[in-house]
Amino acid sequence: MNFQFHWHDGCSIDWVPGKVVCVGRNYAAHAEELNNPVPETPLLFMKPATALVPLADPIRIPHEQGEVHFETELAVLIGQTLRDATAQEVRNAIAGVGLALDLTLRELQSQLKAEGHPWERAKAFDGACPLSGFVPLQGTDDLQNLTFSLAIDGELRQEGQTRDMIVPVVDLLIHISQTFTLQTGDVVLTGTPAGVGVLRSGQTLTLDLADRIHLTTTVL
Repeated sequence: MNFQFHWHDGCSIDWVPGKVVCVGRNYAAHAEELNNPVPETPLLFMKPATALVPLADPIRIPHEQGEVHFETELAVLIGQTLRDATAQEVRNAIAGVGLALDLTLRELQSQLKAEGHPWERAKAFDGACPLSGFVPLQGTDDLQNLTFSLAIDGELRQEGQTRDMIVPVVDLLIHISQTFTLQTGDVVLTGTPAGVGVLRSGQTLTLDLADRIHLTTTVL
């Protein structure tokens, strides 16, 4: 499945996604709302490319598997290979930023955690990562001064300020590259702010990123 990268001049190109590396509990308020401890080092997990679906399309959720929670996140598109990267290499490799929903089967996740099992069934199922297109960073953009939000049926539910991240974006990518080689087309989800909740059929979702991305979608 192809996704689009949007240039400043309005032109766009398709790109083929790779793996998705996700960061858990990177906002203290979100860890607190789920009664989870803040990790001493970034908590990493992955979603396969098969979890990706366009965020602008209606969201299909697996109702038969329990409640599906939304987690709105800043997404970073990797444009160059990163392995044991330096800060400058990371900055050069960031092709663009976008938005994603990290969909979570919360009851199943809790069960798996209680049994000491991995989370993939609750986090990496088909369609578990609705993803927007990406836009390049402008010269004045500051990765740690971006605002993003999610409203459901007109009510603001999540608002994130990247300056509130426990581990900033560049440091996250440095850390990830020390374990997983990041390749062109890979996506990194950088954590969700407080306010996560249940998705329900019929809801309308509106997502914004720093006045650069604005899109609306529905839940089936």
